[in-house]
Amino acid sequence: MKLPGFLHRHLILVTLCLGIAGRGDARTSQTMPAARDELFKTISVLDGKLFDSYNRCDLEAFGEFFIDDVEFYHDQGGVTLGRKNLTEAVRQNICGKVRRALVPGTLEVHPMNGYGAVEIGVHRFYHPVASDKDPTGEARFVHLWQLRDDAWKITRVISFDHRALPK
Repeated sequence: MKLPGFLHRHLILVTLCLGIAGRGDARTSQTMPAARDELFKTISVLDGKLFDSYNRCDLEAFGEFFIDDVEFYHDQGGVTLGRKNLTEAVRQNICGKVRRALVPGTLEVHPMNGYGAVEIGVHRFYHPVASDKDPTGEARFVHLWQLRDDAWKITRVISFDHRALPK
């Protein structure tokens, strides 16, 4: 169906005005950068606390960062389901054997509207007593954080691209 010329022009004008108004709202929101900075700080602090407990093998504190039915996907170890199984796997495979450090400058935090945040980064692994100059390996990771009842918890983890580093 072909619209009369004046109606066609009117629809185009309305569409353009709505598009400009929509973009204006997004650009004038001054809270977005501040909110993103605050979210980055929050998740960065949580990451530090999570891996401090991991490195110290404080499994009670470590487990508190995860929901009961967490899903952990590891490119070499497969899937671990549930907080209890995850903390047991850390006890068996990590405690006293390896420590983790975030690679500076690699942390990304992105909001997940209505849910929480996604954290992406690169971490290095070291023997427990090795210097920070002697990492044994490196991997990338994704943590999906959920904010519920004013508490941040990890619901999903993907740890991938594990590789040894040259000596």
